[in-house]
Amino acid sequence: MSIVDKYKNMSDASKILLYMLIGAILGIIFGEKATIVKPIGDIFIRLLMMAAIPLVFFNLLSAITGLSDVRTVGRISTKIMVYYLTTTAFAVTVGLVMMNIIKPGLGMVLEGDVPTDIAAVPSVSEIIIDLFTKNIVASFAKGNVAQIVVFAVILGVCTLFLPKDKKDALEKGFTLLADLFRKMVAIVLKFGPLGIGALAANTVGKYGSSIFGPLAKFIGAVWLADLFMILVYLILLATIAKMSPITFLKKSAPLYAVTTATCSSLASLTASMDIAEKRFKFPKKIYSFTLPLGAQLNKDGTSVFLAAVLIFTSQACGISLSIEQQISAVLIGLILSEGSGGIPGGGIVIGMIFVNAFGLPLEVGAIVAGIYRLIDMASTTINCMGDMVGTAIVVKSESKKNEYAFNSNQ
Repeated sequence: MSIVDKYKNMSDASKILLYMLIGAILGIIFGEKATIVKPIGDIFIRLLMMAAIPLVFFNLLSAITGLSDVRTVGRISTKIMVYYLTTTAFAVTVGLVMMNIIKPGLGMVLEGDVPTDIAAVPSVSEIIIDLFTKNIVASFAKGNVAQIVVFAVILGVCTLFLPKDKKDALEKGFTLLADLFRKMVAIVLKFGPLGIGALAANTVGKYGSSIFGPLAKFIGAVWLADLFMILVYLILLATIAKMSPITFLKKSAPLYAVTTATCSSLASLTASMDIAEKRFKFPKKIYSFTLPLGAQLNKDGTSVFLAAVLIFTSQACGISLSIEQQISAVLIGLILSEGSGGIPGGGIVIGMIFVNAFGLPLEVGAIVAGIYRLIDMASTTINCMGDMVGTAIVVKSESKKNEYAFNSNQ
């Protein structure tokens, strides 16, 4: 069998990993020059984002209108939100504990100019109010996924109150449109290996030297906290969802190539939904609701980063935060992470808001921004893995009501 034939027979996941490896090697060899291929990766991300928002909208409508009644929607919503809020609060706590143990900020000198005109910490009421749009067309134009999701839920629930013939007609229409955008995503993902390989070359070429620089300890501490969160997820899978962690990791592996390359929960959402449907065989009525919601609200990886950057800054300034202040950090981090956007680089802005909330200098932005993509790769992976685990748990719990078949070892 020729090399060409072997390549044709490779799975999409294997092709993505191959191109990532080639891209990383090119980044090491050519350094900054490798960033010339960045536009290829940027176009791939734009295409994913173009398809992701209408896919989220129509998938969510299709899922809700296909449910039996409003009580089912409420039950699933309650379960997934309890999971998301609990794991996010735990992630902030893990980040705080890990930074206090490793102390990456000791000996670090903060320098560099950072803008000081930064937004204030939003209140809980502001975040909640902002979920409801005044103009859904503007929300689509701006790509405000949170408002789009809330609008889709309201519209879907209203559909459940229509006469059966009208409800069924709308469900069929929403499903057809969802299928159309899934097909678009499938076509875009054919270019995934090339786009992801270009992003890998750009990342290694631009930030590779930072891995071995003075921030290595900070990066390592964040990654260790992320690994701990992975362990938590696998324990939840084994104990609550009754799913083999090894089976889960094998089936969800292609997702992590996308998350590390795009650094965007929203851009990775299309891959998440594809894996939920084809590899896990999760019911569409559940994953079409929980995964889009998670892409916007569930930010465990971002929460770890927020805690890390806060403690890193305080240690670099020689300031010791009290237990009360760190508990406050958990609550503020929970609010900020739930309101972050799921786009590449969004966490660095949220991180600066977080630091500013405690009166610490914003110079940390000048340091962390340079290596943020190395952290964001892990953060996005944790975010999306958490979404998939939460979906598995909800599917398992719903199977007990004999509404959905679920085989944890399938």
